[in-house]
Amino acid sequence: MAAEPVWQHPSPRLRTLRMVQAGLATLVVAVVAGIAAGERGGTSAVLVALVCVLGLGALAAWALVRRVKAWGYAERGEDLLVRRGLLVRRLSVVPYGRMQFVDVTAGPAERLFRLATVRMHTAAAASDARIPGLPVDEAARLRDQLAALGEAKAAGL
Repeated sequence: MAAEPVWQHPSPRLRTLRMVQAGLATLVVAVVAGIAAGERGGTSAVLVALVCVLGLGALAAWALVRRVKAWGYAERGEDLLVRRGLLVRRLSVVPYGRMQFVDVTAGPAERLFRLATVRMHTAAAASDARIPGLPVDEAARLRDQLAALGEAKAAGL
């Protein structure tokens, strides 16, 4: 019987980043809803609109925290496991020998939080996997290790 893989998870800073993004989006929607409700129905309509928007924002924040917790990856001898998904759980198995290249990306918000995303590309477009929210050093280490393992396993074919 195979040993249970050791799962690694994104940095807690990814949760913080997602919460900031959700908070800003909620704030923008609340302002727009408040203005629209104020033009149509007065103070009570504004309050109802703001309560609804803030309730939906809180629900979205809860879902984002759960979604970040669902991400994980495990390095095994022959392949990399990547899991994700809140409602629909997904487990991808990416054999090292099938990786064509591995890249690390970081958008402006990720760079602000010193995070990066590792993306593995294979010949099959549907099998591309990514691991978001890794500290920059860990993303570079993982990229280099996956590239080396991919090269070694592909050479053995």
